Amino acid sequence: MGKLIYNSSTRELDIDDRTLAHLRIAILNKLRRSESFAMTWEHGVENGSGRTTLWLNESIPLQFVFSGNRPPTLNRLWIEQLLLTANSTSGLHLVPEPAETEEFESD
Repeated sequence: MGKLIYNSSTRELDIDDRTLAHLRIAILNKLRRSESFAMTWEHGVENGSGRTTLWLNESIPLQFVFSGNRPPTLNRLWIEQLLLTANSTSGLHLVPEPAETEEFESD
């Protein structure tokens, strides 16, 4: 289980390493182009429900901490779908990982 740490907050988002690796690519692609955006995630029932939204900007420190030492094989389609959500008015949010054989739909 990896962690996404935003700014100097004591709040850390626990995310499995595979998902975190894909989010890392999508987030860094946006920030590399100096594109700020919102990211929202749901806490889940086990964490009291609710959701949190962060405003991600290249000037705010961001850490991706992985628990494993082996990077996963990346699913290009999943990264593209995450980037589509990041480019939407609702901002980046997790979408289920598609099979790599699925067709890419940009609607």
